[in-house]
Amino acid sequence: MSIEFPKRAMVLAAGEGRRLRPLTEHTPKCMVRVAGRPVLEHVIEWLRKFGIEEIMVNLFHLPDQICGYFGDGSRWRVRLFYSQEERLLGTAGGVRRVAWFFKEPFLLWYGDNLSTCRLDRLWELHRAKGAWATIALHHRDDPTQSGIAELDGDGRIVRFLEKPKREEVFSHWVNAGIVALQPEVLEGIPTEGTPDFGRDVFPALLKAGKPVYGYCMSRHERLVWLDTLTRIRRILAAGKRLGGPSCAALGLVVVL
Repeated sequence: MSIEFPKRAMVLAAGEGRRLRPLTEHTPKCMVRVAGRPVLEHVIEWLRKFGIEEIMVNLFHLPDQICGYFGDGSRWRVRLFYSQEERLLGTAGGVRRVAWFFKEPFLLWYGDNLSTCRLDRLWELHRAKGAWATIALHHRDDPTQSGIAELDGDGRIVRFLEKPKREEVFSHWVNAGIVALQPEVLEGIPTEGTPDFGRDVFPALLKAGKPVYGYCMSRHERLVWLDTLTRIRRILAAGKRLGGPSCAALGLVVVL
């Protein structure tokens, strides 16, 4: 396994943002502005901060807005590549489609989340444990809208359940939408259907006995979910009050 921090990442940005309508009827979810900039811009800047140089972004809903704004990524000192999906392929299906791009370990970032996750610490755990996948985990009071993970004493994930019912909740550590992955993981993703990392891939890896670890984010590492219209409107209002560019505003926005 490579010791150096990965140079490539993928950002999932193909979602239609149906739960955020009407906000996303004419704007891709990743282009909604927080603290004056599109969500995807914050993500790109954070990835670049840790040394990511090349980023694949999958597209479906209103792709021209994203390509038109970011272009080749040179303004942000990265190289951007785009995967245009004719139909939504699922979180894992979208990555499987561009498996050729990932010959080395890489980072995956769900494009509807903002975070100040310490990617260097996530990667160091991934490398040290020889993991196939290492999932950044965030403590969430209501985990029913997320994938939840149970860890053993060594930080290895022994159980994972996507969007549990309340009576099924066994953990409040949830998938933060940031994952370090080995390229071998992509080989097991079906090429048909709409395979999902939380629903399909992570449980399959656990069933096969592959090493999957959890990186428990500290209280100093922020995470903002842009998953409901109410939440995003509150975040937008806070960003407008706080001002300031880039991820600097996240530490304050996240208290909502």
